[in-house]
Amino acid sequence: MAAGAIEQFDLVVVGCGVAGLSAAVTALEEGARVAILERSGVEDRGGQTRWTEAAMRMKSEHEVSDDFEHHFAENSGHYLDPELISEAAGDYENWSSIVKVLNFTDPELISTLSERAGPTLQWLKSHGVRFDFQPGYFITTCTTRLSPIGGGLAIVEALAAAAEKKGAHFFYKTTARKLLQDESGAVNGLEAVGPGNRVVRFQAPAVVLASGGFEGNSEMLTHYLGTDARYLRPVARGGYYNKGEGIRMALAVGAAPAGDYGQIHAEPLDPRSGAPEPIVLVFNYGILVNRNAVRFINEAPSTVDATYESITRRILKEPEGIAWAIFDARIDDVPNWKRSVRSDQPPVSASTLSDLAGKLGLDAASLQSTVDTYNAACREGHFDPLAVDGLATAPGYLPAKSNWARPIDRAPYFAYPIICGNCFTFGGIKVNARSQVVNADGDPIPGLYAAGEMTGLYYGTYTGATSVLRGAVYGRIAGRSALGRA
Repeated sequence: MAAGAIEQFDLVVVGCGVAGLSAAVTALEEGARVAILERSGVEDRGGQTRWTEAAMRMKSEHEVSDDFEHHFAENSGHYLDPELISEAAGDYENWSSIVKVLNFTDPELISTLSERAGPTLQWLKSHGVRFDFQPGYFITTCTTRLSPIGGGLAIVEALAAAAEKKGAHFFYKTTARKLLQDESGAVNGLEAVGPGNRVVRFQAPAVVLASGGFEGNSEMLTHYLGTDARYLRPVARGGYYNKGEGIRMALAVGAAPAGDYGQIHAEPLDPRSGAPEPIVLVFNYGILVNRNAVRFINEAPSTVDATYESITRRILKEPEGIAWAIFDARIDDVPNWKRSVRSDQPPVSASTLSDLAGKLGLDAASLQSTVDTYNAACREGHFDPLAVDGLATAPGYLPAKSNWARPIDRAPYFAYPIICGNCFTFGGIKVNARSQVVNADGDPIPGLYAAGEMTGLYYGTYTGATSVLRGAVYGRIAGRSALGRA
């Protein structure tokens, strides 16, 4: 591939995760000539999708969970203007330009996602992906989750194989840098750099951006999230490749921003581990203490799958962005609790709290005082590890613990360190229900489409088990919509 070379295609797809591959294979099935640009080498292809279990908020292979749209509605934005929201209840064609680019969860996007989820899973099945309700890392849950057998990697391998079979042109170790436009403003290609910083130009009547968020870009993280971003790290290897160029390219040609730029999907990670997604999701059965050996939050307001994100974000705000989950021998009363720990590192253990504090680098007197005060606030009651049990600390004790509150007084004692892992960033660009990128006036930018994590959809609390699903659904929509330009 010579420097300055020009490649001609019907469609250029940026990104090789579930969104990009879904777009590419959909277009290839209709006979389009497709280029797929991937920053990584072939061994790491698949972006974030490659490393996730890819749980999907479904109650069957045909229907989303009962709480699907309700949860999105509850987390659709912050202090929204009721007059504008009432306008969004009407037909999209009648929305004003400000509503079309309003920074909120577009109900058109959610209803389309809900409607197309089932058919999209059937399409994935046609490519050999199988689904089942498999045991996950949550001991208690508040919703239903379906997963591909083999996780996200199974999706990547199935769709990449389909793309190769249908003649897709893969450009590995190639990073898109700049969108190209014709005199009318339509996108007609892009400029990229390949190995050795060689410039390559791709010409095509349509481009699909599916290159993820900016988890791997410390400059963008600090710009949007502030100085606490220094303590963040991606939850898995795929996140390091996501440096936000797709978002920046789209904004540079006038795309409207969308999504919560000041927030991320957070997961509690063991910082000692380099394993993919080394989560620690059992803190609800113990207590969390910060660098000062002090409790700072209610560890168990509800089931852990519904609350871990907000708790993990709070850890980020604590001194040095770290906390420790403290347990005693009672944790073995929780059936199969180790299922909720994906770290490959053993817990730090000791026969006394004082020794444990020394191993953790915490003040022993402070940790003992914290545990003693907590223990005194624990009350008699029924402990049910598999359900929200209401076993709470005594009134007046702060911060309260609402469930699974039992004394920590039975040796041995042990702990896991926990930091805030960045699963993906919320800030991105605005698209409509056809995956068309819209400008700041709500008009589609001709020739430009986007799907996956780089599109803004989430605000406040992540609607769990929907990211891979939306990548597949809107990747397919983007590929189909782009065919009209080809």
